Amino acid sequence: MNQQQPISVSIILVNYNGVYILPDCLNSIQKFIDIPNHEIILVDNASSDGSAELVESNYPQVRLVKQLENRGFGAGNNAAAKLASGEFLFLLNTDTVLNSNIIPPLIELMQADPQVGIIGPKLLNPDGSLQISVSPALGIKGEYQARQLHKAYQNISQQHLIEQKFQEIREVDIVVGAAFFIRSSLFHELGGFDENFFMYFEESDLCQRAQYQGYKIIYTPHVSLIHVKGYSIQKAANAMSIEYRRSQIYFYQKHRPDWEQLLLRIYLLYKFFGEFITTANPNSLKIIVLLLTIKKNAVKVSVSN
Repeated sequence: MNQQQPISVSIILVNYNGVYILPDCLNSIQKFIDIPNHEIILVDNASSDGSAELVESNYPQVRLVKQLENRGFGAGNNAAAKLASGEFLFLLNTDTVLNSNIIPPLIELMQADPQVGIIGPKLLNPDGSLQISVSPALGIKGEYQARQLHKAYQNISQQHLIEQKFQEIREVDIVVGAAFFIRSSLFHELGGFDENFFMYFEESDLCQRAQYQGYKIIYTPHVSLIHVKGYSIQKAANAMSIEYRRSQIYFYQKHRPDWEQLLLRIYLLYKFFGEFITTANPNSLKIIVLLLTIKKNAVKVSVSN
């Protein structure tokens, strides 16, 4: 890396017990990212599987930051962003694999319009099929629309039609955080991720706040990468199902009107009470307790903020 040039892009990864997937991700970055003025920062969230040591021993070009505890995805990215020098931040999940040098097209797209604040590239499943990576603004209507889109994509007869809709650059409300390209100045202006989201909804919240500031969120299919999807989450699925609901409620507290918050809670109580009665699943009971005890501790973000 040419130290005489200012850093253009800071590639940021947050790792938690990803020893089996990290090499594929880091090797792909090393293979394809050939712009000289970039840096790689990896935050390890107190992994216990030797993944931090693997990075330390085998990837000297990576700046490793070891956290003493796992404070979540958003907090890990925030810690890295405070150290980053790049004009742009490229937040990557550790279960992604690059198949080309996608950074120059992302920079070009960002520089073409100063109102573009965030870009999400096309995500692919390991078999090369499309992975839906955008969402309408979250709320009762938006979540229903997103669910219907994902459901429709499971229907083979509709897949081609849906894939055609993802062939053009377009403005969207939300791009998923697996591959998240953002202006560093905007990230810091927004105060980074809200660390009250341990996992889930943090990128939706950041996109929403960027839009409040008048920035556009763009999806581009002209560059792509593979997303294995959910490696760390799969190993703690039960705990994460509860965390998902905690983050969902908090997001609604920040951004949705009171009637939507109430409707969400009623729906979730009905859903998980029914599940608990029929399956005696202890996680359903934990979510019911969460719904009945969680406090309204979030302040809505106004457009003027």
